Amino acid sequence: MKIVKNLDRTIIKGKPKVSDKEAEQAFRTILRWIGEDPDREGLIETPRRVTKAFKEYFKGYTQEINSEVLKTFGDVNGYDDMVLQKNISVQSHCEHHMAPIIGVAHVAYLPNKRVVGLSKLARVVEVFSKRLQTQERLTMQIADALMKGLDAHGVAVTIDSTHQCMTMRGIKKERATTITNYFLGKFKNDLSIQNRFLKFISGKD
Repeated sequence: MKIVKNLDRTIIKGKPKVSDKEAEQAFRTILRWIGEDPDREGLIETPRRVTKAFKEYFKGYTQEINSEVLKTFGDVNGYDDMVLQKNISVQSHCEHHMAPIIGVAHVAYLPNKRVVGLSKLARVVEVFSKRLQTQERLTMQIADALMKGLDAHGVAVTIDSTHQCMTMRGIKKERATTITNYFLGKFKNDLSIQNRFLKFISGKD
C-alpha cells in the first residue's frame, strides 16, 4: 500500500482557536435570544454542558483519515472478493440547520491484495459523520477516503438516514428518509458487482 501522509483534505488548518469560555458565552447569548434567563438555576451549567456535548458531536474536526487509520494486512491468502459492512450507525448534523442526521451506512470494498481491519470501516464513517455535513458529501467522502487509502479495486457506500431538519421543522414529514449511493472503481463500472452489493444491503434473495 502506498503510504499517504494525510488522506483527509477537508479540515482547514491554521484557524484561530476559540476557547471553551468563548463558546460558553456564545451559548449564553443564544439562551437570552430565545427568551430564557441563563442565570436561573436550571440553566447556569447549560452553556458548559452544551460546549462539552458539541465537542463530542463535532469531534471529527480534530480527527484525520491517514495511513495509520487505514493500515492494511496482506496475510489473507489472496482474498479478493467483496468485503461488506452493513448497518454502521450514522449520527451527524446537517450544515444548514445544525439538526441531527440519524441513520445507517453500508460500506463495501474490493481488496487489492490487502484488507483493512473491520473496525476501521466504521471509524472512517465516524470521523466524517462528526462534522457538519450534507448526506451527499458525507457519502462521497467516505468512499473517496477508502478508495485512496486502501488502493482498492472498488468502493461502494450507501447511507439511509432521517434528517431532523425535515422531520422536526419546515415541512415536518416525520417518516421521510433519504438514501444516497456512491460507487467507485469496479462498483461503478460493473453493474453486476454493483447490483450484488445492492442486493446484499437490501436483504433480498
